[in-house]
Amino acid sequence: MADIRAVDLFCGAGGSSWGARAAGAEIVAGFDMWGLAGKVYKDNFPQATFHEGKLEELDLDNVVEGLGEINLILASPECTNHSPAKGDLPRCEKSRATAFQVIRFAQALQPRWIVVENVVSMRNWKRYGAFLKGLKQLGYNVSPQVLNAADFGVAQKRRRLFILCDSEQEPPSVEPTARKWKTASLVVSQNGEYVYSPLRTQRRATATIERAERAIAALGNQEPFLIVYYGSDGAGGWQSLDVPLRTLTTLDRFAHVKPMESGHVMRMLQVPELKAAMGMPKRFRLAHGTRRMRVRMVGNAVCPPVMQAAIEAVQANAHTR
Repeated sequence: MADIRAVDLFCGAGGSSWGARAAGAEIVAGFDMWGLAGKVYKDNFPQATFHEGKLEELDLDNVVEGLGEINLILASPECTNHSPAKGDLPRCEKSRATAFQVIRFAQALQPRWIVVENVVSMRNWKRYGAFLKGLKQLGYNVSPQVLNAADFGVAQKRRRLFILCDSEQEPPSVEPTARKWKTASLVVSQNGEYVYSPLRTQRRATATIERAERAIAALGNQEPFLIVYYGSDGAGGWQSLDVPLRTLTTLDRFAHVKPMESGHVMRMLQVPELKAAMGMPKRFRLAHGTRRMRVRMVGNAVCPPVMQAAIEAVQANAHTR
C-alpha cells in the first residue's frame, strides 16, 4: 500500500490512523477540533499535518491544495449524540450533522476509498439514509458492516459500525482475524505495580459494594474480577477476567477487585491497561493531558487492529479485479 495516501477526519488521538498505517497507508493529515488530542496525534504521526478546528469552518480549497492526491479518507464523526450511553438526554442534531463533512471532503478530495466508523446506533439516526445516499451519489459503492473488536485480537467486546466505500467496486466483507477472543486478564496488570484501597469503606458507594458482592457470590471469595464503577451495563455491574473487557467509554468505567488476607481491595484500571484493551501498542504515545483527559482520548478512539483489518480488506479486494 505504498501508494495509498490517507487523511483522518475527526481523528482524535489517532486510533484509526495507527491502524491504517499498520496496513501500509501513508498518513498525510489528521483533522480534529480538540487541540489536546492534536498534540497526541502529532507525537504519533510526526510526518502528518494536523488541522485543528471544526471541519465545517475549514477552507477546503486551501486544505486540498496542501494535501496533494488522497486515496483514502478515514472518518469517525461525532458519536456521543448517537450513543445509547447518553440515555434520555437531548440529542444535538447539529453535532450529528457533522457526519456530512465526510461527503464534503470526499467531493473535494475524490479518494477511491472511504472508511467511516461510528457507534452501531448511528443507523437509527433519521438522516442516516440521507448520509449513505450522499456517498452513493458521489459514485461510491457503500457497505455498512458491524464489527466486534474482539474478533480482531482486541481484548474488548466493542461493536462498531464501519461503512466501507469504494468508487470502483463493491467493498468486501471484513472477516475476523482472531481465532479466539483475548480475555481481560491479558491487559489487566496483576503484578502489584498499582495501588489498591479497601473495597469496603464508609465512603464507598452502596451500589459499588453491591456490584462487588454479586461478583463474589458468583465467583467465590478467592477470585479477582472487574466491576463497573461508573454507569451500569445491565449485566449485574461486574465481569470475570476470563472474557474480553466490556466496551470502554470516555469515563473511568472499570475497577479491578482482588482478594487479600485483610479483605477485598480495589483500584481503577489505569491508562496503560486501557490502551492495551483498545489494541493500542505500548509505543503509542499518550503523553499529554490529565489522567481524565487521557482516559477520554483512549475511550473515544478507534481500535487500531479493526481499522487495520478494514483497510487490508479493501486493498486486497482491489487486487482481485
